[in-house]
Amino acid sequence: MSRALFIVDVQNDFTERGALGVAGGDAVAERISRFLDAHADDYAVIVASRDWHHGDDDNGGHFAAEPDFIDTWPAHCVGGTYGADYDEVFDTSRVTHHLKKGQGKPAYSLFEGVTDDGVTADGILDENGISDIDVVGIATDYCVRASALDALKAGRGVRVFTDLVAGVHPDSSAKALTEIAAAGAEVTRSE
Repeated sequence: MSRALFIVDVQNDFTERGALGVAGGDAVAERISRFLDAHADDYAVIVASRDWHHGDDDNGGHFAAEPDFIDTWPAHCVGGTYGADYDEVFDTSRVTHHLKKGQGKPAYSLFEGVTDDGVTADGILDENGISDIDVVGIATDYCVRASALDALKAGRGVRVFTDLVAGVHPDSSAKALTEIAAAGAEVTRSE
């Protein structure tokens, strides 16, 4: 088995009640949990990422008092807070590796994260002989996009499951999926 599942940023601050909540975030968290119930054994590794920002600085300009919602954002996913926790309906019991990204700087791609022991996504993939990655999570137009494109740049086969992602804006999410497909990924449904 040489396939991994990447679950990107299914966190409280990115679902409906959060600082940067996206419509449909809780529903995607629930669908990902159901998908894991049925398909976790199809994967050699299951990697989940979380934004994990500092609460006492601007995280390299990532946080702003007057954010533009393109490159700067209000405070979100501050490490150790409710907002940084995984969404309450996302069952993490089958996740094999947890990555934290951000930690003082802007970070969108799961590939920018590390485990608490300092292991990178590339390290996990190489150690487990992973050739193919399925990508799901939040937000389609930001962190899912960046993670899928980085997986392609790393020479992996990539599928993005459109029924297991939620985006900030419908137009930018559609554009992101088109970009991901044009870069060589398969954009499909999980069924």
